[in-house]
Amino acid sequence: MAQEQAADDEAERGTVVTPSAEFPPLAPDERAALRRIGDRWRGARRPDELPVDPTLGRNGRRPAPSRFGRLAPIEMFTVEEPDELVATEPAQLPGSRLGRGLTRLRRVLFGPPLRSSAVLYERMRKLIALPILSSDLLSSVAYGPEAMLTVLVLAGGGALGLSLPLAAVLVVLMIAVGLSYRQTIPAYPHGAGSYIVASDNLGATPGLAAAAGLMLDYVLTVSVSVAAGVSAVTSALPGLTPATMPLGVLVIALLLAGNLRGVRTAGNIFVLPTYAFVVAVLAVLVVGYLRAAGRGFAPVPPPPVPAVEGLGLLLVLRAFASGAVSMTGIEAVSNAIPAFRPTEWRNARTTLGWMVAMLVVLFAGLIVLIHLDGLAPRPDQTLLSQLGRVTFPTGPWYALLQAATALILLLAANTAYNDFPRLLFFMARGGHAPRRFLHMGDRLEFTNGLVTLSVAAGGIFVAFGGHTKALIPLYAVGVFLAFTLSQAGMVVHWRRHRGPGWRRRLVINAVGASMSGVVLLTAAFSKFTEGAWVVVIAVPLLVLLFRRIHRHYAALDRALALHPPPAAGSAAPAGPAEGEELPQEVRHLVIVPVARLNRASLRALAYAVSLGRPTLAVHIAPEEAEADRFREQWRAWGDHVRLETIVSPYRAVIGPLAHYLEALHAARAELTLTVIVPEVVLRRRWHRPLHSRAEQRLRSALGALPGVVVTSVPVHICD
Repeated sequence: MAQEQAADDEAERGTVVTPSAEFPPLAPDERAALRRIGDRWRGARRPDELPVDPTLGRNGRRPAPSRFGRLAPIEMFTVEEPDELVATEPAQLPGSRLGRGLTRLRRVLFGPPLRSSAVLYERMRKLIALPILSSDLLSSVAYGPEAMLTVLVLAGGGALGLSLPLAAVLVVLMIAVGLSYRQTIPAYPHGAGSYIVASDNLGATPGLAAAAGLMLDYVLTVSVSVAAGVSAVTSALPGLTPATMPLGVLVIALLLAGNLRGVRTAGNIFVLPTYAFVVAVLAVLVVGYLRAAGRGFAPVPPPPVPAVEGLGLLLVLRAFASGAVSMTGIEAVSNAIPAFRPTEWRNARTTLGWMVAMLVVLFAGLIVLIHLDGLAPRPDQTLLSQLGRVTFPTGPWYALLQAATALILLLAANTAYNDFPRLLFFMARGGHAPRRFLHMGDRLEFTNGLVTLSVAAGGIFVAFGGHTKALIPLYAVGVFLAFTLSQAGMVVHWRRHRGPGWRRRLVINAVGASMSGVVLLTAAFSKFTEGAWVVVIAVPLLVLLFRRIHRHYAALDRALALHPPPAAGSAAPAGPAEGEELPQEVRHLVIVPVARLNRASLRALAYAVSLGRPTLAVHIAPEEAEADRFREQWRAWGDHVRLETIVSPYRAVIGPLAHYLEALHAARAELTLTVIVPEVVLRRRWHRPLHSRAEQRLRSALGALPGVVVTSVPVHICD
C-alpha cells in the first residue's frame, strides 16, 4: 500500500509525456544566474515603449482581413488569458498555396490538428489498450510453439514429448517476468521501460544497452510480423505471391497512416483484429479439448519423423530459446504507461495482468492440445493451421481462424508503433537520441518516431525480399537483454528504497532477472551462428552512437548555459566566444555587401544606418575598371557610408567576402559583425532558376563564422 500511495502521489504531479517536453524548465542555478543577469541588464528603451501594439488590439478591435480571409475577418489570435494571445487554427496554415493544399490533404488523411490540452483525452482505456499493446505478445503464440517444436523435431518424433516440460518452464518464466513488471509499474508510474529502470539503477550504459535491444526488437517486430502476415495472405491467394514486397510496403504505410491519426483513433482501428484472434484461438482450444475429452484425453501418436540431430542439451536449449519468442511484447505496457487514462499506472498494471494471463492460457493450451492431437511441424502448413483443420474439419471456422491469424500477424506490428516512439521520447529527454523525437505532431502523436520505425522496418523488409523468417532468432537476444537489465535494475531499486515488503519484491525481481538472464545466455549461445551475432555486434554499436549523441548535447548545454556576470567593478574573466549576455557588452559593426546600387541595396543601406551603429559597405569587383566605376557611382550617391572595394581577379564573390569578414573579426575579436544582405524575394517559383541566388549562398558561407550575425532585408517582386 505504501508503494501504491507513493505512485499515486507522483502521478498526481503530472505525466512527463506532454507537448512541453521540448521546453524543459531552467535548473535552480540557471534561474539564479538569470536573476543576476537581469539585474545588470540595460536596454536602450523601456520594454513598453513600442511603436506597435503587441496585443493586436485584443481589448476591442478585431484584426483586419488577411490573405486567409478576404471577405470577412478571420481572427488569427484569441485571448484566453489576460496576458497572452493564443493562435487559432487558421493561423497554422502556411502562406503559400501549395503549402495550404498539402496541409488540407494531410488533414483529410489524418484528421484535424488537436490542441495541446487534448493530450489528456488522447489516452487509452483498458479495453482499448489491451488489444493495442498485446497484439505483438498474443500474436507470438501463432509461431512461438511452432518455433520450439521445429527444433525438437530435429531429434525425431519421439523428442516432441519434451514440449510439455519445456512449456511448463516457459509458463513459469512468463509468470515470473509478468509479476516482475507488475511491481515495476507502480515504482515508475511515468514509464517503467527497461531503458528508464536500467539507467536509473544500473547506470547509463546498461540503460542504453536495454534501449538498443528493444529498438532492434521493435524494428524486427514490424518487418517480421508484416512478412508473416503477407505470407499468410499469399498462401491463401497464391496469385498475389509476385506482389509480396509491394503488399508488405503497403501494409507498413497503412500502419503508419493509422498511427498518425493519433493514439485513440489508432486504437479504434486496430482493436477488433486482436479480439477476433483471441476468440478464434479460444474456440479452437474449447472444441479441441472437448474432442480430446471424448477419447479420454489419450494423446494421438505423432507421425514418424526421422532424426537428423542427436537429442542433447544444446538442442534442448535451442528449443527453449525458440519457444521464448512467445514472450516478445510483454514489456509493451511498461513503456506505454503515460498513454493510459488516469490513474495511469494502476490501469497499466491491470492491463499487464490480463495480458500475461491470456498469454499463459493460449500458449499452454496450444502446446498441450498439439501434443494431444499428435501434430508435428510441416514445411507446407503451420501448426496452428493443422490444429484448425483437425478441430474444424468442416464449416467456415477454419477460414475464420486463418483470417484472424493473418490479421493479428499483420497488426502485431502496431505494438511496436506504440512503444518505439515513446522509447525514443524518453531517450531524447535524457539526451541520448535526437531531440526532434520529443516533438508531438498534429494529432499529439510522435510523428518522427513513427516515420523512423516505418523507414527502418520497410528497409529491412525490402532488403530481405519480404522473407524475414531468418530474423526470428534475433528476437530472443534483444528482448531478454532488456528483460534482464530491467529486472536487475529493480533489484537495485528495492535495495535502495527499502519500503514495506521490499524483500518480497526484491526476490520476485531477482527471480525474473535470473530466469531472463538464463534465457539471454541460452539464446546468444545456441543461436549465435543462426543470426544472434548480429545483435551481439549491433547493441554495442548503438550504445556508442547514443553516447556520442549525448556527448554532443552535453557540449551544447554547456555552451548555452547561463553564467552569472561578474560583480560590479570587478574585472570580467575571459568568457567564451559569442558569450555576450548583456546589451552593454555587445560591440557592433554593421556590414552591407553591395553588388550594384539599386533599390534593394539602398534599402539595405538605409536599414543598416537606421540602427545607429558603425556601418561599412563592401563591394567585390572582378577587375580594377569595374571597381573604379563603382566608386564613381558611390561618390555620385553622396558617399554616405564608408566603402571598401575588394578586387577578385578570379571572379569569386562568396569566398573573398567570407575571408574578409573573418579577417575583420580576427582583428577585433570582441566585435559582433552584423551582415545585412539585400535579398530579392520572387513570387513565382519558376522565376528562381533565372537568378543566381547569391544571397542564400552568402548566408550559408557566413553562417559558419563565429561572431557573425547574418540578416536580410527583402524586396518583394510581385511579378
